[in-house]
Amino acid sequence: MRIATWNVNSLRARLDKVVGWLATAQPDVLLMQETKLADEAAPEMAFGMAGYRLAHHGEGRWNGVAVASRVGLEEVVSNFADGPLRPAGTDAPDDEPGAEARMIAATCAGIRVVSLYAPNGRALDTPFYAAKLAWFERLLAWLQASASPDEPLVLAGDLNIAPTDLDVYDPAVYVGTTHTSGPERAAYQALLAWGLVDAYRLQHPEGGRYTWWDYRAGNFHKGLGMRIDHLLVTRPLAARIVGAEIDRDARKGPTPSDHAPMWIDVADA
Repeated sequence: MRIATWNVNSLRARLDKVVGWLATAQPDVLLMQETKLADEAAPEMAFGMAGYRLAHHGEGRWNGVAVASRVGLEEVVSNFADGPLRPAGTDAPDDEPGAEARMIAATCAGIRVVSLYAPNGRALDTPFYAAKLAWFERLLAWLQASASPDEPLVLAGDLNIAPTDLDVYDPAVYVGTTHTSGPERAAYQALLAWGLVDAYRLQHPEGGRYTWWDYRAGNFHKGLGMRIDHLLVTRPLAARIVGAEIDRDARKGPTPSDHAPMWIDVADA
């Protein structure tokens, strides 16, 4: 079973690329982030024609998460099961986690999958950064209350954290910035302590492999990236991982997302 995650940076703008990638990479489940669509605009027909059912949780021009599956789609939960998003008090896209579409979960072929789009944080010592840390606390509390590390679960998406110095092209560049700060990395480690394993690292312990590159200054072609997208799995699944890759080719070509898709292959139980 192949499970993939991809921050598509606008599903409307990238729909042809995503559908084409589904045909090429053949994931059984694709978790998407930053769809930037309202639920009524989600392209269910396009995914259906490709053989996938789509569950979408969106709010419009910001954020948005989705699960596309060709192996079943059951028990869909969004917004940490807290009910509808509350109205946003500001127009900022990442300082009000309770008003933002950043989490959706479903069960696909007996595996619980969770698609996440963590807040960016913008800069240290700002309300945006505090909201990011609070969002991770909320995520951990939801896991503790509604999931078990002894059951097959995949928690994946754009977590906006590079967990170690191996996950950035130059650690010195990120001193004093978000994505690599001590509290953010501690929030990531708390997920592992709960019972998750970095599935990609099981297959690729080396550095220099990234999922995001800034659009500016040709950073992709220069290899100046970060690994901020992740596929975290519980130990029952970790024992079944037989492959993992980042598809850099999907970052090429006209109008790409600034993220590349990542996938894992899980052997049958």
